[in-house]
Amino acid sequence: MSDVVFHEIAWLLLGAAAVGFLGTVLRQPVIVSFIAVGIAAAALFESSAETTSQVRFLAELGVALLLFLVGLKLDWRLVRMLGQVALATGLGQVVFTAGLGFFIGLGLGLDWLTSLYVAVALTFSSTIIIVKLLTDKRELETLHGRIALGFLIVQDIVVVLAMVVLSAVGIGAAEDRKGLADLATVLASLVGVAVVLVVFVRYLADPLMAWLARTPELLVIGAIGWAATAAAISDMIGLGKEIGGLAAGVSIGSTPYRDMVSARLAALRDFLLLFFFLSIGTTLDLSTLDQDFTRAVVFSLFVLIGNPLIVIVIMAWMGYRARTGFLAGLTVAQISEFSLIFMAMGLTIGHVDQSAVGLVTLVGLVTIALSVYMITYSQQLYLWCRPLLRPFDFGTWREAAAENEAEVRPAVDIIVFGLGRFGSQLLRRCEDAGFSVLGIDLDPQVIRHLSHEGFRVRYGDVTEQEFWTELPLAQARWIVLSVPYGTILLTETDARSGLLSAIRTHRFGGRVAITARDEEEGRRLEEGGGVDLILYPFDEAATSAAKQIADLDEELRSRDRAKEAVKG
Repeated sequence: MSDVVFHEIAWLLLGAAAVGFLGTVLRQPVIVSFIAVGIAAAALFESSAETTSQVRFLAELGVALLLFLVGLKLDWRLVRMLGQVALATGLGQVVFTAGLGFFIGLGLGLDWLTSLYVAVALTFSSTIIIVKLLTDKRELETLHGRIALGFLIVQDIVVVLAMVVLSAVGIGAAEDRKGLADLATVLASLVGVAVVLVVFVRYLADPLMAWLARTPELLVIGAIGWAATAAAISDMIGLGKEIGGLAAGVSIGSTPYRDMVSARLAALRDFLLLFFFLSIGTTLDLSTLDQDFTRAVVFSLFVLIGNPLIVIVIMAWMGYRARTGFLAGLTVAQISEFSLIFMAMGLTIGHVDQSAVGLVTLVGLVTIALSVYMITYSQQLYLWCRPLLRPFDFGTWREAAAENEAEVRPAVDIIVFGLGRFGSQLLRRCEDAGFSVLGIDLDPQVIRHLSHEGFRVRYGDVTEQEFWTELPLAQARWIVLSVPYGTILLTETDARSGLLSAIRTHRFGGRVAITARDEEEGRRLEEGGGVDLILYPFDEAATSAAKQIADLDEELRSRDRAKEAVKG
């Protein structure tokens, strides 16, 4: 990389950080800020060809990693648990948006293929943004939050299918296409990938990930290498990098280490996606804004109003309250980063031109920016709209059943971080006392051993902030930090600061207990605040042992006195 390229990318990163900070003040996700930086960079500066090439490479790597994490997090069990409402709402919204959006595109003067691409792009909502907003509001575990997460996963599955179809069509769009022969090649490649996935998941995924998990840094490097390699192989056989990234994620999504991999790669994903959004912004043709402005406004209103409305109607028809449907529906009032990836794939294939990508980018900027405020102030917005929503209160029979189902779901009373000698025994004793306990540790052998014993355990790191979004914090009443002393990978200070930082960030409302070696350390922890109970494993074990010795000694003395009395 030449000095010029380094300097230009350095200025891009600094500009992205500055605009991103301004965006956080306005409560905007970084997607909006990064695209804005790309637009400004294209309008004000002329980058070298080498810089453009480097940004494009990092953008492709970021997309592959994003799709890897999507494949990693595809939770079919959640869709199955929510059942009808997730499928009906997710598929209903996709069909409604794609169908009506197609005719809106035709009415606005777009050709049929561009209208189809734009309509499909409008169906995708940003799971990343929605999960973050609902987590910040502590609504992810509510009924509307769980339903929203369910149909967002349905949308993710639709994304997968749409990209598979695009990959199949893309080969036939090449200049040297051979018609049915190329399509047969693609289908054969898809079947081959599916077979490899089944074999890998069945025989290799668990032992390989368990071996890598012994060194968390190696686990991250291995995951990145696997995602990039799968994307490269998929691209070589004609399926595209996106399908390879997805397949790599799905291949290890069934292992116990997926949450930890996802948490540790989240920051890298965001960094690399910066270059994708920058590249989208730099390719936005400002000269077409005049003719695209009206179309962007119409499509934006359609997404902001039409998408939530169809969710409200479907959920009302299924027996949910208008309030639940309204709050869940607000989560689809924007398009996602996948919409831009989908359009970029269409541009690569040659089905759409740059103006279509720019149109969807404008719609994304508008809908993402406005929907953030809609979701943030959803309760106030509902109060304003409540008179208009009364016709949608058909009944609440399904909602009552869903709430009852939520009540019988496995609860978590205590979360124990660190399953060493003390932590694992604490987990067992709390279970014996009638508590429902979730144990978390960085040692894969400990996780495997306790899992075989029937305990609920997960592989994870207390210092990983992203990992905390996967935990049932809304249910838990206690969090206990019991990190084994002398650990190499995680110091006690890091663990405690990471725990207290995560508790503050995620606004945990329960109690916190932390282990200490002596009273002096315990006083320092109490002075730091945020801790409800200090546990002294060594002192309590010694006290218990001394009591047992004293009790047994007294019992033996009593026996000796009794024997002497009999002899006398």
